Amino acid sequence: MRRASRVPHDRNSSAAPSPRSRTTRPTPLTAVAAVTLLLAVQIALIACGDRAPNEQDINETPANTPAPTHTPTPAYTPTPTHTPTSAYTPTPIPTNTPATTPTSALGLIQLTDNSFGDGDPAWSPDGSKIAFDSYRDYYPDSYPDGNLKVYVMNADGSNSTRLTDNSFEFGLYPAWSPDGSKIAFISNRDGDFEVYVMDADGSDVTQITDNSDIDSSPAWSPDGSRIAFTSDRDGDAEIYVMDADGSNVTQLTDNSDTDSTPAWSPDGSKIAFTSDRDGDGEVYAMDADGSNVTQITDNSVGDGGPAWSPDGSRVAFASYRDGNLEIYVMNADGSDVTRLTNDSDLDLHPTWSPDGSKIAFASDRDGDVEIYVMDVD
Repeated sequence: MRRASRVPHDRNSSAAPSPRSRTTRPTPLTAVAAVTLLLAVQIALIACGDRAPNEQDINETPANTPAPTHTPTPAYTPTPTHTPTSAYTPTPIPTNTPATTPTSALGLIQLTDNSFGDGDPAWSPDGSKIAFDSYRDYYPDSYPDGNLKVYVMNADGSNSTRLTDNSFEFGLYPAWSPDGSKIAFISNRDGDFEVYVMDADGSDVTQITDNSDIDSSPAWSPDGSRIAFTSDRDGDAEIYVMDADGSNVTQLTDNSDTDSTPAWSPDGSKIAFTSDRDGDGEVYAMDADGSNVTQITDNSVGDGGPAWSPDGSRVAFASYRDGNLEIYVMNADGSDVTRLTNDSDLDLHPTWSPDGSKIAFASDRDGDVEIYVMDVD
């Protein structure tokens, strides 16, 4: 395994260097600092209960780059006026005392290895593939081809294929439809971040949201009929849901803090998400209509990025509770918290294999952000 020299990431730096500056080509580790932000929006949420990303964070367009011309398909359906289903009521939560921490993740395997960074893994419903986003083409031999793109690879890390190929685009947060035929993702190809859907081979790309603010973190309902997502269209990040074609947009949360990273329970009855409404990032769950909001983690440093196990009994998440970002798993009610990773670098964005035996995640433990997989038990 190639290991790059470890240097601190500048998480406050937001602007990616212009690919046109061929005479001042940044080092791979400079791109790592950018990709750590781009691949892990929830780091800010988890670490300090911060806002959702804004244009300055992740929508920087390379200098002197003309914005691509885009015609949305299909026409966007305006968001209906929304009255929140229920106001947030604090719910008593269990005491989260982590179980004995393993010395290292069991069966840990590194799936990707390049000098720029891979992140946001998403397992296909049949378990055969993992979609992810990558900066590996940021400085290609022939410009323009770069920026963050969506890829897919076999579950063992072989046969990586790029799915998105829009010049100057940032494409990230891939999410498989339940039948495996489509992938939702976000892209700034129309000038700001919107939710798109494409066939699993990268064809037939369709824009399904259209507004001047940031839409992010798409998540399919188990029956494939709806997509939950994060948007700051009302002035701060909230959870919304829409039909899979982008129609019937409904706001599910409504508060002055940041709600993000929705994740449907396997039976479709609940949505877990990250919120800083108690002052720092925590994991919450609500009914799929936005009612009955329940806080399921509680500590002073931040938890976020929930992912339900395939049987709905457990939730994986990332947390800073031991001083650096690690992957944890807990029962769906917040009890029996167990740390799965134990490394001095960042581990984040867990995603379960369909059989529930493994979790893929992103980590910069080798000096840049890569995709890893580990056993759960």
